[in-house]
Amino acid sequence: STLPSPAPPGLPDRFRMFRSCEWEVLERSLNILQASDFYWGPLSVGEAHAKLQREPVGTYLVRDSSQGNCLFSLSVRMPTGPVSLRISFQEGYFRLKNWFSDCVVRLLELVVAGTRNNPLHFDEMGGTPLV
Repeated sequence: STLPSPAPPGLPDRFRMFRSCEWEVLERSLNILQASDFYWGPLSVGEAHAKLQREPVGTYLVRDSSQGNCLFSLSVRMPTGPVSLRISFQEGYFRLKNWFSDCVVRLLELVVAGTRNNPLHFDEMGGTPLV
C-alpha cells in the first residue's frame, strides 16, 4: 500500500489525501472533465440552479461539490426545478446510485443510457424520476 498523496493539482486542497492509484484516476478524470462543455468547476449550488432554471428539462452540469467528502456534484434541470446529486468517490471509482466508473464522464454516459429504460429515484428529487 502506498502512502496517500496530496490532492491533485486543480482540486481544492480541502479534500482528503489520496492514494497514488486514486490520484491517477482523479487527475485523468479531471483532465477529461475540464475538456468538456458541461464542467463548471467551483460553482455554488445556488449558481448552478440559477443557470439551470432557464434551461430545458434534462439539461445538466457537473461542478465541484461544496461538501468536503465529495469531489463533484451533478446538477440537473428537472420538471419541478433544478436538483443536485453528489457523485461520490470510493476506492478509485466515481459513484452515482448503482452506477460506477473510474471516469466521471463515463459515469454520466452510463447514467444517461441507463435511465432511458430505468429511471432513477432520489430522495433529493421528491419522488420525481431522473430520466
